[in-house]
Amino acid sequence: MAQTKTTRSLALVVLAAGKGKRLKSDTPKVLHPLCGRPTLWHVLQAGLAAKPSKVVIVVGHGADDVRTAVRSWGITPAPVFVEQAEQLGTGHAVLAARSKIGRVDDVLVANGDFDPITPDDVRAIVRRHRRSGAALTLGATDLRDPGGYGRVVRDARGRVLEVVEGIDATPQVRAIHEVATNWMAVRRADLVRALPRLDRKNRQREYYLNRVIPLMLADGARIEAVACDTGGVLGLNSRDGLAAVERVVRDRINAAHMANGVTLVDPATTYIDVDVTIGRDSVIRPMSFLEGTTRVGEGCAIGPSARVADSSVGDRSEVTFAVVLGSMLGRDVTIGPFARLRPGCEFADGAAAGAFTDLKKAKVGKDSKVPHLAYVGDAVLGEDVNIGAGTITVNYDGYAKHTTVVEDGARVGSDTMLVAPVRVGKDASTGAGSVITKDVPAGALAVERGEQRNIPGYRQRKDAEHRGMRKGKGGH
Repeated sequence: MAQTKTTRSLALVVLAAGKGKRLKSDTPKVLHPLCGRPTLWHVLQAGLAAKPSKVVIVVGHGADDVRTAVRSWGITPAPVFVEQAEQLGTGHAVLAARSKIGRVDDVLVANGDFDPITPDDVRAIVRRHRRSGAALTLGATDLRDPGGYGRVVRDARGRVLEVVEGIDATPQVRAIHEVATNWMAVRRADLVRALPRLDRKNRQREYYLNRVIPLMLADGARIEAVACDTGGVLGLNSRDGLAAVERVVRDRINAAHMANGVTLVDPATTYIDVDVTIGRDSVIRPMSFLEGTTRVGEGCAIGPSARVADSSVGDRSEVTFAVVLGSMLGRDVTIGPFARLRPGCEFADGAAAGAFTDLKKAKVGKDSKVPHLAYVGDAVLGEDVNIGAGTITVNYDGYAKHTTVVEDGARVGSDTMLVAPVRVGKDASTGAGSVITKDVPAGALAVERGEQRNIPGYRQRKDAEHRGMRKGKGGH
């Protein structure tokens, strides 16, 4: 009976122990945000595309923060952590992880600071590695300015001989533009044989993982390289590098949305985080920021100059020159211009918040309107409610927040103060300029203001008094 061909087992090892001195930050390098997620999250997502059976993360600087963050992401398979107490280079980090790798056939190694290759590139590296029978297969790319990155040195036939770090390279080697990414697939058995033979004979006095290549070649093994798309950048060892990598990732995110039927009027000024979803036929105008776990429905119009974070926007809704944070908008909702929705707002279908309105933890019912110049906080508005200009829900008494309830069909007059806790009944109204401190019954009109007094001749007397004062001071 013929044997069934089995898939080679794979462990993903991510090196996430570095401090990132050039970032000048208290935040571990691998936890710096990149399009809404830490850089390490992006590395793990790319690595998981190769379907590893085991994930090992080497931690060091900020180890507790890194562990906490990774565990919150629900990665499957659940990562195993190894602490590298002293950071002596990439080879030393892999050596520290060796005991946790187990008896897998192959190891996929990546740094936690994310050279931005795509999941397709990761799969291509592993596929070439397995099909070619190579001991090691690295991801490589061409850079216009290779800087200090490791150059891929080849022989006359194009075969990989070694990877030389820029700091250690001769002028001739530094002229090479092909550099190694920090992604490589390695046969575990070959890796285990080579790691103990690494030395620190280099300017940084570190154990370079790349130095296993000449060791493996000396053992008669084969080395392969796969061309990868990094968008012309590598790594994020500085704030400038972080910005460069973010541009690459953001361009890919934007391109994916456009391929799915979303119009980005100006992709260069459109900022969309990796977890955002947008329905087809929606239009995103310039200087718009869609952040966090935001969900935008179909046929929506966002922007210009809008920020929507951790919110949901229903079909055919519009957010213009506005900020929407942690809120839920139904269908056909209009927000803005110059409106701010703070966390906890819920807008039913057809509701609206207009110019210069500020809402917080407010539920706005179907077809209800807060058109302009109002503050509505800790409030529940029923259906078909209209809030007049200048209205304020006075929700804080200095000790606690209280709720205002405005029932279906109510009309709140301009410049009304609703002093919570208070309820305006169904189809009730308030007179303009009123301070409402008591519940308003259904269908009633509540008016609270002093009686108007008209004083005849007031202007004439005031003008005469003014002229007399000026004459007494020597005026003309």
